[in-house]
Amino acid sequence: MADQQYKRGTLLIHAGVEPDPSTGAIMTPIYQTSTYVQAAPGDHKGYEYARTQNPTRTALQKALAAIEHGKHGLCFGSGMAATDAIMRLLSPGDEVVVSNDLYGGTYRIFTKVYANYGIKFHFIPMNEAAGVEAYVNANTKMIWVETPTNPLLNVIDIEAVSAIARKHGAKTVVDNTFASPYLQNPLDWGADIVIHSATKYLGGHSDVVHGCIIVNDDETEEKLRFIQNSCGAVPGPHDCWLVLRGIKTLHVRMDRHCENGEKVARFLKEHPKVAKVLWVGFEDHPNHAIAKKQMRGFGGMISFVLKEDSMDAAVKVLKSTKLFALAESLGGVESLIGHPASMTHGSIPREERIKNGLPDSLIRLSVGIEDADDLIEDLKQAIG
Repeated sequence: MADQQYKRGTLLIHAGVEPDPSTGAIMTPIYQTSTYVQAAPGDHKGYEYARTQNPTRTALQKALAAIEHGKHGLCFGSGMAATDAIMRLLSPGDEVVVSNDLYGGTYRIFTKVYANYGIKFHFIPMNEAAGVEAYVNANTKMIWVETPTNPLLNVIDIEAVSAIARKHGAKTVVDNTFASPYLQNPLDWGADIVIHSATKYLGGHSDVVHGCIIVNDDETEEKLRFIQNSCGAVPGPHDCWLVLRGIKTLHVRMDRHCENGEKVARFLKEHPKVAKVLWVGFEDHPNHAIAKKQMRGFGGMISFVLKEDSMDAAVKVLKSTKLFALAESLGGVESLIGHPASMTHGSIPREERIKNGLPDSLIRLSVGIEDADDLIEDLKQAIG
């Protein structure tokens, strides 16, 4: 199948998937096996041991590469396992420039694990891409970007940052989890490596933990594939099957996430008890023009701060919603509400959070695909 000739909705349904050669099954089977019988030593039809290869995983990796406009896809047991694999491309003494507003788990693995191995991280604001170059030196091997960021919904210019990295011989890594491949394709804007927590929008149903990496460069793929096999943080075939299934409806889900996200964001912006709403679709968002350039829609992730800027006021809202479930994660069909300061970003020291603009009272929403009017009514009664 020549994947790139199709429009996005068609591609999402058919990318990487072929009828099962043994039965004609239209859905990729779950190859639940740990090993493969060989006709003779070395004669293994491309599959020898399930840590190294699995046909269900192969189909998913092909699909992920196609929908991210890349050449190679690699699957991992979680988004953090994928992050860990990318970090293993580095050596002691290397430096990484990182957006200072990022997922707490990423911050934790950088500062608590890889900093102990002699890798230096510079956490900086990247809203103005021109300011990034000041932190790049001869030891810089990687620039790590989230856009939109988690949870402050900052937008970073992928094209501009990638140009800076390329000028200095560094690689640009973009965490594309918040946008999904339906709304944004960082490789098209010059990024070298794209990473997802496929647990989120790619899976889409809050029933799988999974991570993936997509690249174009053969040498980078070879290194990452060696790490994938050698370190073994691979997903099982059933997890791969769940993500394959999720991808088939990504376009219809993301369209609804975007539609509902806009309605909820505009409601919150007009609410008398809400001080600030963070959503990249607002024209007064600092980098709205960049979002319009590199994204096809603005998604269903929203953060907001109450006028009564206190932990107690935030907790009251968090405990009062009926449809918005208080839970970590995002990107499922159901709406979630969370408190980054104590949940997803609890590993970031408070002084760092405050300095980076993440107050204790900030509330994050993952707007699902329920009826938007019901979601608005739920927030209306919870905020009061």
